[in-house]
Amino acid sequence: MSFFWSVWIISLTLTCTAIICWLLFGNRKAGSAPDTTTGHNYDGIEEYDNPLPAWWFYLFVITIVFAVGYLIAYPGLGAFQGVLHWSQEKQLANEVASADAQYGPLFAKYAALPIEEISKDPKALKMGQRLFANNCAQCHGADARGSFGFPNLTDHDWLYGGGAEQIETTIGHGRTGGMPPWEAALGNDGIQQVVAFVTTLSGRPADATLAAAGQQKFATYCVACHGADGKGNQQVGAPNLTDNIWLYGGSPAMLQQTVRNGRSGQMPAWIDRLGAERVHLLAAYIYSLSQAQTQPQTQPQTQAP
Repeated sequence: MSFFWSVWIISLTLTCTAIICWLLFGNRKAGSAPDTTTGHNYDGIEEYDNPLPAWWFYLFVITIVFAVGYLIAYPGLGAFQGVLHWSQEKQLANEVASADAQYGPLFAKYAALPIEEISKDPKALKMGQRLFANNCAQCHGADARGSFGFPNLTDHDWLYGGGAEQIETTIGHGRTGGMPPWEAALGNDGIQQVVAFVTTLSGRPADATLAAAGQQKFATYCVACHGADGKGNQQVGAPNLTDNIWLYGGSPAMLQQTVRNGRSGQMPAWIDRLGAERVHLLAAYIYSLSQAQTQPQTQPQTQAP
């Protein structure tokens, strides 16, 4: 905070406090004579010029004394830090240190265990669930089934792999995915043809003529990422196009929009914010979600990572 603004805030705060004290004590006494009124009269009701009741007056005095004491002890007067030198940064650091001292050994215990083993521990999963609710549910939903553009974490469809180590890497270091726009290369007709062919890859009906032409364009422009069979590539995060699970929707209109304009998505890295031990525990919880899903998906779902 600059010197000017510090002085401005101090001056304004002290001036307002002084004016409040003047108004309070200046109106402490009653009018010059008994039953003096203020002159206000409405519907036959007159307002008398009486002082505040003693309990009310002293309550105001107590609040002023408290405010002055607070401003002396804590930050509130510009750049003045208060005699206690309290700050919210110090408070947070102290609370984090206290939590680390209390729960650190427990996190360290789980950090030494394999994710597969942790995923079967009910107590560890409850801790992982709380971590998920605080940090991941905003995007993936409280049930971890995702939404438009955010992957479903409960099925067996993974862009970068669903193994324990792969999930931990994704959470800790994040992922950056991108589908380039193809309108300039394919044109409107080419986009419709490619979409028709992609539609057939997931077993859905499409115009045979368009699909045949689209197969040739798919082989030219798409196989580098999605593979000749359309089953994707987890090394680069290219999705499987044959399972009828779509991150941005699988209707012809949504597929055309994806091919035409491309897509971009980013999973932030959490290693710096949560630490390696919490990431390990969170990975175990997410790993357990997909392992619990034993029945294959039969309806279009949100694409999992």
